[in-house]
Amino acid sequence: MVVAIISLMVGISFPALTSGIDSLRLNAATNGVVGFFNLGLSRAERREQAVEITISKAENALSMRSTDPNFSRKLQMPDGVTIVRILPEVTGDEGAPRVFLLYPGGAVPSFGVQLMNRRNVQRVVRVDPITGVPQVNGVEQ
Repeated sequence: MVVAIISLMVGISFPALTSGIDSLRLNAATNGVVGFFNLGLSRAERREQAVEITISKAENALSMRSTDPNFSRKLQMPDGVTIVRILPEVTGDEGAPRVFLLYPGGAVPSFGVQLMNRRNVQRVVRVDPITGVPQVNGVEQ
């Protein structure tokens, strides 16, 4: 009887637990992308170096490099979080990596990514070209 009660409690709580873990992974990925974009924007402005940000749906990752040969960063999305779209969308090869350049003292391009977890919850991280600050928005389904 005790085993039946414990298995019933585990069966009831397991979906809520996995949903919570998926939500935490999406939040961590979203915060990671915001920090990654901020690092690139900050490096372009403060160190006055051109920065290249590459977003690859196929690799499910973002990479960054600058004119400093010792500087390169890569952000891999956590397990269960995928890059769904690269913004702004362009026609052509959807699977090809997209490259965005940040110039010191230059205008900030409008770019971003749309992330999705296993439960189809989606978030958009987009750099506002007016303020140069990454913004996070939910996606209506």
